[in-house]
Amino acid sequence: MSLLVVGLSHRSAPVSVLERASLSVDAKVKLLHDTLAAEPATEATVLATCNRIELYADVDKFHAGVAELSTLLAQHSGVALEELTPYLYVHYEDRAVHHLFSVACGLDSMVIGEGQILGQIKDALALGQELHTAGRLINDLFQQALRVGKRAHSETGIDRAGQSLVTFGLEQLTAGRQPVDAWAAGKRALVIGAGSMSSLAAATLARVGVAEIVVANRTAERADRLAEILVASGTGVAARALPMAEVAAELTRVDVVVSCTGATGLVLTGEDVAAAVDGAPDGTPPAPPRIPGPSLGTPRAAEDTRRSAAARARAGLELIDPAVVARLVAAAEAGVRLADGGVARTIAPGAERDECPVEVPTGDGRAALTGVDATALELHGTWADQGEAAAQRQPRKGARSQVDVAPVRLALLDLAMPRDIDAAVHRIPGVRLVDIESLAEASADAPMAADVDAVRGIVAAEVAAFGAAQRAAHITPTVVALRAMAAEVVAMEVARLDGRLPDLDERQRAEVTQTVRRVVDKLLHAPTVRVKQLASEPGGAGYAEALRELFDLDPQAVASVSRADAEDGPAERAGQAEQAGPAERGGKADQYDDSGRAS
Repeated sequence: MSLLVVGLSHRSAPVSVLERASLSVDAKVKLLHDTLAAEPATEATVLATCNRIELYADVDKFHAGVAELSTLLAQHSGVALEELTPYLYVHYEDRAVHHLFSVACGLDSMVIGEGQILGQIKDALALGQELHTAGRLINDLFQQALRVGKRAHSETGIDRAGQSLVTFGLEQLTAGRQPVDAWAAGKRALVIGAGSMSSLAAATLARVGVAEIVVANRTAERADRLAEILVASGTGVAARALPMAEVAAELTRVDVVVSCTGATGLVLTGEDVAAAVDGAPDGTPPAPPRIPGPSLGTPRAAEDTRRSAAARARAGLELIDPAVVARLVAAAEAGVRLADGGVARTIAPGAERDECPVEVPTGDGRAALTGVDATALELHGTWADQGEAAAQRQPRKGARSQVDVAPVRLALLDLAMPRDIDAAVHRIPGVRLVDIESLAEASADAPMAADVDAVRGIVAAEVAAFGAAQRAAHITPTVVALRAMAAEVVAMEVARLDGRLPDLDERQRAEVTQTVRRVVDKLLHAPTVRVKQLASEPGGAGYAEALRELFDLDPQAVASVSRADAEDGPAERAGQAEQAGPAERGGKADQYDDSGRAS
């Protein structure tokens, strides 16, 4: 096994980078085809979610594999390799298995313990199977990851450590002031998108008690279908579909919006939301005039400031008192909390942080990565994981949380990556926005459940078992070739006996044949069982070669067994294991029937 994982996630990269590096369905397909066309990779699949992109491949060369996979990720994500490299992590062999199993159990999710990742892992495996890029290793690995994830959820209380991203997002919309059910009761909701995440959001909204759900999607048939499913769900929710062109008008009559589409640009702009709030239906207090503030820390700050002043002038309002500005600056320099338009921010001088122990060379990114050894890349991956853990123990700098200084007219939940809703809408009075970035900030401070330790124990045990099984499987073709050679020897000797003793009847001939087979099986039983045990241990890869040398096995015979086994699916391999002799299964050598097969 030479499993290699190259990727980036919410633990290693900022949201702005993840947004730009997101992969469309077509990009994933092209990425997998190009990965297999590359020399180091023999099979591959890609796990791409709203907060991670990971490319899994079976490679024959580590350094060439890292360089090739990193380059391909950069090419298909649209982010330059030199810019992407500092955020990439690399896992190899057992560490790669440990990473995927942790992901499957929800330990690496933005919300610890969320179960939606299992569906995304299943989709990644299905894509690799559909494109024929997933071979034996990827199939075994991802299927086992699904089993490990299900085991973690069934045997522990990891579900109590966190919720699905949708549920957690709705809890953030309530600002913790009331249960989600009470907050959602009677509300009207708009769901933009009809994919897996949007469908989950719609089902969750129906379950928590919203009165009406409107579904908008670029493909009208999918929106209609989701609306039909919601109506038939038995929750009593009213549901209907809506053309995307009517979303802006629909904003004026709904209370909650959940958006998760595959669009590359904004679905809801600040102007859309501001117009909806200003044009609320009768009976809803009109929103104050929209006075956008400057986008602090962005290259557009000066332009935003100019437009903000112009907006104030048009509204006939006075500019902010210079004395207030002076106090805000003083507070910022002191590192205290400020209130700005209903949004609480922490402004503090940038504290020095521990740097990654791996120095990333400049220049051509591909050439630079080729010279980085496995240990250095593992250190980078460990640093990325530890950095997130340290961030959970310390106050977060620049965290954005919203304070309801006025009733919330419109609650927005943006689960898309890249984002669907303009982040600037949080400055509009009466609007509350929760997006991927704010969810990451909120989940970093969430308490960890005690069951997380139990899940980590399950992962560690499953990683060891998977590694042992893979190492044992590596020697199986050699053992099968050895037993095939022994069967040929038996057949040749029985044929020779027939020539020397032609007067033997059928019963005598069968008894002699069975006796010879028993002798051969008993002689081979202990060595083959023991060599499988030794080969399953770390460093046991050399036992297969030793067996081939000791018994002078034909390398072509071993290779033919390997090819035939690789062509079989998991079900076929399981059936072969049931039919294998005692030397393959580790059973007793003397348990045979009259045919020589194990009884």
